[in-house]
Amino acid sequence: MTATVAAPSERGASVAAVLQRQGAAVVLVLGIVVSWFAFPHFGTADNLRNLVLQGSFLAVIALGMTFVIISGGIDLSVGSVYALGGVLAAYGSRYGLVATILLPLVVCGLIGLINGLLIARTRMAPFIVTLASLLFARGLLLALTNEGATTYKVEPGSAFLWLGQGTIFGVGVPVYLALLLFGLGGVLLRRTRFGQSVFAIGGSEQSALLMGLPVARTKVALYTLSGVLAGLAGVLTAAYLQSGVTVLGVGTELDAISVVVIGGTLLTGGAGTIIGTLVGVGLKTLIQNVINQVGTLDANYQTVVSGAFLLVVVVIQRLLARSRKS
Repeated sequence: MTATVAAPSERGASVAAVLQRQGAAVVLVLGIVVSWFAFPHFGTADNLRNLVLQGSFLAVIALGMTFVIISGGIDLSVGSVYALGGVLAAYGSRYGLVATILLPLVVCGLIGLINGLLIARTRMAPFIVTLASLLFARGLLLALTNEGATTYKVEPGSAFLWLGQGTIFGVGVPVYLALLLFGLGGVLLRRTRFGQSVFAIGGSEQSALLMGLPVARTKVALYTLSGVLAGLAGVLTAAYLQSGVTVLGVGTELDAISVVVIGGTLLTGGAGTIIGTLVGVGLKTLIQNVINQVGTLDANYQTVVSGAFLLVVVVIQRLLARSRKS
């Protein structure tokens, strides 16, 4: 008798769990199908190539944000670090390919390392620490560019440009790099002790400490990884645009957070997937592309739609979490 009563409850919890993890994927598939038939230009090879290319830069940033949010943290600095990485890459291009790539990765990684050390060792709130880093990175960027008056350009013919403008089988190199990083990120999160520590810390940091997990070391690694990936996205963007654009990255941290949450990762930490973030990036890119296809709508509607969609997703996540507990 007990089993008969418990079964519907267990099935309901299972359905809620599946919806929380796969709901965004269902919406993405439906959105693609509707757009394919509603807009003649949507399904063309050029549009699809452009769609995945534009999403690849945000995807790299969002990958690092996924790890941070699963651990129960937040990184508000990634937008400014992303822009700084692009400027440093363009600046370093005059000193050769190695400097072009290493300079932004080292500097952006160092910013992430400092974030992690302050958060892990001093127990300062991630919101405050990364907000300070946002201002620091943006200030450093403005100092390097004379408050935006100087734009560093990459010389035509540079091998570095292949990273952003090159194609393999007609698809941009950044897309392949993003997919490779997501594959490695998925293995790191699901198949290693480090990944299990990330989930444990996000679920209950106190319990993770009692289990003897390296909480502080894991946090430092997480924020360093986030900084490096944001810097790498900046490198790819500089190669794509052939310059370091100072106005990039404003609000990108919010875009990264939104696609991670839309993909099913809980803002409270302890649950999330790499593939979910990729789906979230796809949804955001799809929304932007559809608005462009309509043509009569202002681009600012993308922000309105994304904000409304994020709010709906967070509310649904909360309701599903409650249904799973009950």
